[in-house]
Amino acid sequence: MSLKSLGAKIFAKRIRKKINKWSSNPIKTQEKVFKDLIKVAGNTAFGKDHNFQNIKTHSDFVKNVPIRDYEQLKSYVNRVVDGEKDVLWPGKPLYFAKTSGTTSGAKYIPLTKDSMPTHIRAARNAILCYIEETGKVDFVDGKMIFLQGSPEMEEKNGVMLGRLSGIVAHYVPKYLQKNRLPSWETNCIEDWEEKVDAIVEETIHQNMTVISGIPPWVQMYFEKLQQKTNKTIGDLFKGFELFIYGGVNFEPYKATFEKLIGRKVAGIELYPASEGFFAFQDKQNEKGMLLQLDSGMFYEFVKAEEFFEEKPKRLTIGEVEKGVNYVMLVSTTAGLWSYNIGDTVMFTCTTPYRLIVSGRIKHFISAFGEHVIGKEVDQALKEGADTIGAMINDFTVAPQVNPDNSELPYHEWFIEFKETPVDIEALALEIENSLRRQNSYYDDLIEGKILRTLKITPVPKDGFKDYMRSVGKLGGQNKLPRLSNDRNIADKLTAMIDK
Repeated sequence: MSLKSLGAKIFAKRIRKKINKWSSNPIKTQEKVFKDLIKVAGNTAFGKDHNFQNIKTHSDFVKNVPIRDYEQLKSYVNRVVDGEKDVLWPGKPLYFAKTSGTTSGAKYIPLTKDSMPTHIRAARNAILCYIEETGKVDFVDGKMIFLQGSPEMEEKNGVMLGRLSGIVAHYVPKYLQKNRLPSWETNCIEDWEEKVDAIVEETIHQNMTVISGIPPWVQMYFEKLQQKTNKTIGDLFKGFELFIYGGVNFEPYKATFEKLIGRKVAGIELYPASEGFFAFQDKQNEKGMLLQLDSGMFYEFVKAEEFFEEKPKRLTIGEVEKGVNYVMLVSTTAGLWSYNIGDTVMFTCTTPYRLIVSGRIKHFISAFGEHVIGKEVDQALKEGADTIGAMINDFTVAPQVNPDNSELPYHEWFIEFKETPVDIEALALEIENSLRRQNSYYDDLIEGKILRTLKITPVPKDGFKDYMRSVGKLGGQNKLPRLSNDRNIADKLTAMIDK
């Protein structure tokens, strides 16, 4: 065992003890975070505008601080972007993480000297928890790759601006620098396909032990390696032990990855975002990711079914229940306050608090009142694909409200297969039955002949890649929306398929 491996094992035990301490005292931990946030931000512009001086309890906070998304917080963020100090958090941020907005173009999420370390610690601790649980540590001596955005940044009024994954690249610890791939030069390539080709060349003869990234983009990397070598990834990288992923539900990709790799590889799921690193998988045999309650983020939860009411009830960590679909709100050391990140979550455990991401509050299908959510379509596709042995590259779903030939409306599933199944209708029926079991509203609409059975439209190879390229979102941290309540994506895909 190398000194690095031995050190990692010792450090892992120490970190696990710290995690156990705060995770076994969740309410007390969150109360401390809440009080610290209010105290530190009391003299900011936001704190003065929202009476922080007189906020003592969560009830006080609810009365004074409304739920906001980026659009509703934008007037404050714009002041920070323009160079003003002490607006949302004391001083100026270290960085702005630039992300794609749905209604306002680019969004600028502040990262401060207080919030930035929590991103780094959470990613590190995810790996350390794996080491502590399994005792496996030799992989730290191999090569590690993190498929991410360019680390190059620009300055905006004295604050550095870049993609979150690129910013994080500047924080890789020295003891991992020699292990880390790709090279700085390759990481700075903006064109995603050119970048993946360069990564293939740099890694093809290396001892890759850890590979990390958003599943669809890692899949592209694996496929290019396989095309070049005619080997499975497991044969090519004999020491490949750990796949670290996040951003989308991995289940629909699982069968494809297993075939590409050719053997089982352990995985760690992460829940990072520009707004905070919220959770990571801390146990291999437990469903869900451990919510980071001690990382300078105070969480509130609103039942998804109540979210669009005028004054929905905002719950703290001690009030949530397993199996309920919640919208998650965060207040952070980066100066976000009761901020709606757009995700919905479900708790799988409350001792400690572990959760899964169930979807997006604005990404659902309810053209007929069915309110089908991301978790349901992911599970339905997995069950259907497993039953008939189909392998999925990517997919998205949209309603067809006005079919051309006077048939009943339906849900249209655009699916890119690794290999197109012989019997697509059988797959559609399996998906349909799973959805009906999960969602009683959808079942009622099918039973009542308001909707017909869903339709699968096969997408040609690389079709989703072509779509993402066409909208300027190929690669990096960009993700294809799983669900739409309109035909915007569906119509563009249909036009591309019909060419």
